Amino acid sequence: MGTGQLLSLRAFEYWLTSYRRVWRGSAASSLLNPVLYLTALGIGLGKLVNHGAHPLGVSYVTYVAPGMLAATAMQVAAFESSYPVMASIRWTRVYHAMLATPLRVRDVVAGHLAYVLTRAASVAAVYLVVLAAFGTLKSPLAMLAWPSAILLALAFAAPIMALAAWAQQDSVFNALFRFGITPLFLFSGTFFPITRLPEPLQWLAYATPLWHGVDLIRRLTLGIATVGLSLVHVAYLAALAAGGVALAQRAYTRRLVR
Repeated sequence: MGTGQLLSLRAFEYWLTSYRRVWRGSAASSLLNPVLYLTALGIGLGKLVNHGAHPLGVSYVTYVAPGMLAATAMQVAAFESSYPVMASIRWTRVYHAMLATPLRVRDVVAGHLAYVLTRAASVAAVYLVVLAAFGTLKSPLAMLAWPSAILLALAFAAPIMALAAWAQQDSVFNALFRFGITPLFLFSGTFFPITRLPEPLQWLAYATPLWHGVDLIRRLTLGIATVGLSLVHVAYLAALAAGGVALAQRAYTRRLVR
């Protein structure tokens, strides 16, 4: 393991140590949320929805469950890479303390990203266990839904970290969650096929990272994924993640290096 990787691990260790103080509360919600969502959708709303009303021909809870997994990975990544980043620059100045050690900007970015992905990975793992308990995993390919959710989390976390490092006020996050995360959650194929949307909105939805994540994970859990389309989804999310990492490093350097 190289020196740079060791330094990144030091930054990651800080975030992991901080999380150990509050993990019990988030662990409870991470377990209860998928159970409550899938129970409500499967036993409640699912009973009112015609199972043949969407093109995949599966029960509503089976259709929605992988979308909820993808949406949760997005939400965890968005939260962990927004306010904590700004706090570490402006209020607690944790990043400044890190940079007073041998850590470099890229180590700070990599360490925080590693923590965000660890949080998303743990939540996604719990979701997959619950999905299996509800009988919504229809193929061994569902095992690939876990790394797919992590990639989706990275595609959101890296650009949002760049935004958080660039922003001067936390009001930007109100706009991000109100006009970005929430509409994506509702209109990117999580609860219904985007073909039900007006055509201009369909093309807009196709361009969103959450739709790519939802469609990839849904097809994997149902066993209908194709190599070509899966590679398109992965390439899109990987490109967004790579661009976000580059932007984050630039934004961090601008704010933290004098």
